[in-house]
Amino acid sequence: MEALPTPTQLVQRVHLSLLDAICSGELPADARLNQDALAKRLGVSRQPIVQAIQLLKNEGFVCAMGRRGVKVAPLSATHVRHLYQVRASLDGLAAREAALRAPDEAQRHGRTLIEAGRKACDGAQPLAMIAADMAFHRLIYRLSGNPLIEETVATHWHHLRRAMGAVLDAASPPRRVWEEHEAILDAIIDGDASRAERLARRHAERAGDTLAQQLTRYLADFPLAKGTLESQPRP
Repeated sequence: MEALPTPTQLVQRVHLSLLDAICSGELPADARLNQDALAKRLGVSRQPIVQAIQLLKNEGFVCAMGRRGVKVAPLSATHVRHLYQVRASLDGLAAREAALRAPDEAQRHGRTLIEAGRKACDGAQPLAMIAADMAFHRLIYRLSGNPLIEETVATHWHHLRRAMGAVLDAASPPRRVWEEHEAILDAIIDGDASRAERLARRHAERAGDTLAQQLTRYLADFPLAKGTLESQPRP
């Protein structure tokens, strides 16, 4: 017989399912989270739904609606800027440490990720672009040898994935991003810690400004869809 998931594992699965729906836009900003509808759609009881929603609330993905329950939190350009301010410091540290300790491993794995990112960009595939971007930065976090860096930015990435997904449908593919990624990778492979840190910080600062500006325009041009979970997901 196959082992059934534990209560904790079930909550984690529900949490990830809801998180993916929020980050992909299937659950848009301001959508009310109906616990009964969620339980029915996911084939679970209300208990793991309640616990998963509380986790999402703690992480800033949902917010209270007074006595009417909870809804998906709005997108915020200011929040994006704040996230990138933190990331600029952490990404710089990660790139510096990666250059000092793992230039050979960066050489082995980095080029493939750069190629995948450019391919996704040329194909104008938003989800693939986001996945490639995340994979590149996670490689640097891993090569830094400091697990606290990736742990610290883990939740940040989901917020940024959500914002990126919203704007990449309307924005031109960011080819310059991959030129900057390659420059960071080259510095790490060369073992030039100072250059790697400087380029990584500059990249994060520029990316934060760009994404915040794009999100501001997006929120002005496309009023956020509202609805309850009973509504159909976006095609």
